[in-house]
Amino acid sequence: MDAQRWLLKTEPETYSWDTLVAEGRGRWDGVRNPRARAYLGKMQPGDLAFIYHTGHEKAVVGIAAVASPAYPDPTDRTGHFLAVDVTAVERLARPVTLAEVKAVPELAEMTLVRAARLSVQRVRDEEWARLCALAATPAPPRAPRRPAARS
Repeated sequence: MDAQRWLLKTEPETYSWDTLVAEGRGRWDGVRNPRARAYLGKMQPGDLAFIYHTGHEKAVVGIAAVASPAYPDPTDRTGHFLAVDVTAVERLARPVTLAEVKAVPELAEMTLVRAARLSVQRVRDEEWARLCALAATPAPPRAPRRPAARS
């Protein structure tokens, strides 16, 4: 099965791209939306994700790799929500703002445009390629997932 592509939204004052780069590996936690939780549950190591800064920036700024399967979010006392670990892959050559994304007709159906508040979003292959082109950043190769070991 091929790896999936995602977009992870964060407030840079809380957890920024630069923080992820400095840490090397970070935990993506604190997600409380049920749909976003479901997406976290589908993530697998090797999946790639755009990192999107919310707030005053409103821009896609980097590419991360999912480094772990989903696990119970340690910040959630209910035990209902999930987290994943991510690692920084590369900073985009130039950030792509939400205004730029909205101005591209081919991206009109992207979740970032249609359901902007969702903090974890699936990104289709053609959306991924278009955003990489806008960012003047070559798209990292899509790595096939290895089949799960049978016990």
